[in-house]
Parts: sequence; structure tokens; C-alpha cells
Amino acid sequence: MITLGVEEEYLLLDPDRALPVPLSEQVQEIAGFGTVAEEGELRPELLQAQLEVATPVCRELSELGGHLLRLRHAAGAAAERAGCRAIASGAAPLCDSLAPEVTPKPRYLRLRDLAARLVDEQLVNGMHVHVSVTDRARGVSALNRLRPWLPLLVAMSANSPLWQGQDTGFASWRTVVFGRWPVSGPPPRFAGRTDYNRRVAALVAAGAIADTGQVYWQARLSDRYPTLEVRCFDVQLTADEAVMFAGLVRALVATGLRLEREGAPVPPCAHEMLCAANWHAARYGLQGRLIDAQGRQRPAGDLVCELVEHVTPALDEYGDTREVTSLLHRFLQRGNPAGRQRQALAEGGFPALLDLITLEGSAG
Repeated sequence: MITLGVEEEYLLLDPDRALPVPLSEQVQEIAGFGTVAEEGELRPELLQAQLEVATPVCRELSELGGHLLRLRHAAGAAAERAGCRAIASGAAPLCDSLAPEVTPKPRYLRLRDLAARLVDEQLVNGMHVHVSVTDRARGVSALNRLRPWLPLLVAMSANSPLWQGQDTGFASWRTVVFGRWPVSGPPPRFAGRTDYNRRVAALVAAGAIADTGQVYWQARLSDRYPTLEVRCFDVQLTADEAVMFAGLVRALVATGLRLEREGAPVPPCAHEMLCAANWHAARYGLQGRLIDAQGRQRPAGDLVCELVEHVTPALDEYGDTREVTSLLHRFLQRGNPAGRQRQALAEGGFPALLDLITLEGSAG
């Protein structure tokens, strides 16, 4: 059984001005007094206006969904008691000229010293899916087979069209902001585990990054857990959508492992084309056409259908087909989150937008 878990990042906003507020410590303390969240499930993030939650290791998607709803409610309710809103948007829709306060942990303070202006603008929130792969050699093989799908996952999950009160023109502005770190974006293809370890070690030895935790590729082998971690997603508006993407990621990993066992060749995917496709996905989301791994422009809907076809045997194996396809059908009917943010803003202004992106359990 391939297990999975999810980490989500939220932003804390002043309920009246909709600006980020540094209340993460207070929200964590309030949540810790209750019985809904266990110790370590609500964590600080880089900026004091952010909060991270982490589910336990799960075997079933229904189990994962239950934990996500529980943690979203805990974070939302604690934020309300602290006098703020917890929101699930990939980027802060509004921010002022004052630099946000960094969480006073040695790692975060070092990042501020390294890249002060970039840290100031790191008001972006992602979702990370961890899938258990205990053998790192097989994990690299699964990573090589998963990487061509990353631009499509970026396009589907895009939930950050707004920045500093304006439409950026991008569906996922978070992807652009995060791409400014020295080791980020889609990972390259690796010859194997030794090649992966050698190249990461070379980045650290060169001083390009301080440690392996700063390998911010959109998919990587976790340096903390025996998992393959996919981190290309903007945080999602709803727990259901987070569950859908987690199910797709597990199926992609399981499919990659099966193809590796069968000796199937890894499909060619030039790194420069993958990076260009990733930018294109962040720009347009699911609107219009996307660039596939072979460099062809294709209708986004066709690529979604190809993804489902590719992973259906793995979804069947884990009993996830009905849930994932049902959630995906509902998701496509509503449109991806970036489009919903724009629609809410156009129809009801910032009050409607805030209602849309406010976490389950927060004040609306």
C-alpha cells in the first residue's frame, strides 16, 4: 500500500482590510488549547502571516479528506478567535508596503539574510503531496516518469491570479514567485539515485543552496521522509479539491513504479521544453491550450483526459477511481480556482472574493 499525506499553507488576513497580519503564533496557541488539532499538525511558516497544517500518514482518500477538513476547521476557527481570517489562496490578493515579519527561526532568518526582498514577497501558499516510496532508487524512477505531467498539474491547480490588489494576468502567480529561488521549477531528468544525490550535493557544495531543504523543485525526494513529494500546487479552495489532486499524485507515482517494474522506457521530455510548458501553464491555467511534453500545443481538456487514462489502472488498484473522477468532474464544471477568484471579484468585489477563499471554519 502506497500511503500519502498532505501539507497545506494558509495566509492570515485582517478581516476588515484584507491585509496579511502576523498572528501565526497566536493562532497556533489557540488551536493547541482544543482537541481538534494534535501537536505538530499546525506549524509556523516562513512569514508570521502564514500557517501550515500537515495531515497524518493516510491509507485512504476518505481518511485524508477527513483530516484535511478537521485541520482546516481547526485553523479557521483559531484564526477567527485570534481576530483574523485564514484563507486558502495561492497568493495574497492584497498587501501593503510594510515588509511582513519573518518567523524567528534560524532557518527562516538565514533565508531573509540571503534573499531579503524575495522573502518579503513570499506571501504565497502551496500544497505539498507526500507519497510513500521507501526505495530512493525507485523514487527517482517514479520522479522521472511523473515530471512531464507537472505543467498540467500547475494549470489545473492554479489559484493565485491576484497580487497587490490587481489581476496579474497569470492563473498561478505563486508559480512565478516561487520560480525565483535558485533551485526551483520542474526537476531535471536523473540517471538514477546516485545521479540525483550527486547533483543535489553539488548544489550544496557550490553554495547555491544552504542545505537539501532548499531544493525547491516542483517534485523531489523528501529530505525528511521516505516519500516522493509533489509541491507544484497552489493551495486549493476546498479540501475536496486537495483530495482529488492527492489521489492523482498517488496514482501517478504508482503508475511510474509499475512502468519501471515492466521495463517501459521513460518518455523523452527536454528540460527546457518542460520549463517553458510550466510557465505557459502558470500563465493560462486551463484556459485554451497547453504545451505537452513533446512541445505541442494541445487543448487543456485533451491533456486532462490523457492524464486520467494514464492513471486509471492505479486509481482502480487503490479503489480511488469513483471518488477522483467524481471530484474531477465537479472541479471541471466549476472551473479551476483562478477563474473562480476572478469571477467572485468581478461579481461581488473583495467581500465576495474573501468569502470564496476563506477556509472552512473561518468567519465568512
